Amino acid sequence: MESAVVFAGLVTLGAGLATAVGAAIGLFAHHTSRAFLALALGFSAGVMIYVSFIEIIPKATSYLVADWGDALGNTIMAGTFLAGLAVMALLYRFLPDLEHPQLDDRHEALSLDEDPSSYYANSSLLKAGIGVALAVTLHNFPEGMATFFLTLDDPQVGLSVALAIAIHNLPEGIAVAVPIYYATKSRGKAFAFGALSGLAEPIGAFIGFAILQPFITDTVLGIVFAAVAGVMVYISVDSLLPAARQYGKGQLAIYGLIAGMAVMAGSLVLFSL
Repeated sequence: MESAVVFAGLVTLGAGLATAVGAAIGLFAHHTSRAFLALALGFSAGVMIYVSFIEIIPKATSYLVADWGDALGNTIMAGTFLAGLAVMALLYRFLPDLEHPQLDDRHEALSLDEDPSSYYANSSLLKAGIGVALAVTLHNFPEGMATFFLTLDDPQVGLSVALAIAIHNLPEGIAVAVPIYYATKSRGKAFAFGALSGLAEPIGAFIGFAILQPFITDTVLGIVFAAVAGVMVYISVDSLLPAARQYGKGQLAIYGLIAGMAVMAGSLVLFSL
């Protein structure tokens, strides 16, 4: 059990550190492809939606039905899934909007080599950057719990979800680091904000495990997984797909979505053989 907990923690940490990778891309890369980001975000949404409905919800249902019977078990599962959606809706409603950085039509990254003060008012931009960092940090708490508990229960599913969340964290890292760099003129400070916001995922996992570990039963696991599915579906529909459409043209976001579902379906089939 201890090794499984350590592995789940490391997987969650890896997904969170992808925010630092995104911050580095935003600060040091000279070219960032809009098409790649659109496909990647769509892919991430496809993985998370597919695994939620095909793997996580049936798993939650089996745990709850075993303890409470068909009717009540399914009712608890549905109610908890909807509660997960509702909690994320409230969280997104009251957090600052997470704006993804705009990239130009030539697929070039934001230019960081010119004088930032000629483009932005530093105080207002710093406030905006810190607001985005706060939003990313709070978003990452439930994502960290989801990744940790899924990996603890089924490493294959957890790794797939961790990959999807890591992809999703790349543009979040860009969104945190770039405005803070322009406000402070310090790549070090901007990178630190991006990296620290990603650490909310392993922290969220640790807090969630510390609270729930003494009470873990089949019912608790079923409730956790149903809520996790609601969280993941909401993030996919309200955050990933709109961001993918913002970066892409035409049907790129949908192509990525389909590809993510296909890869997830293929991996589940292969691991079941």
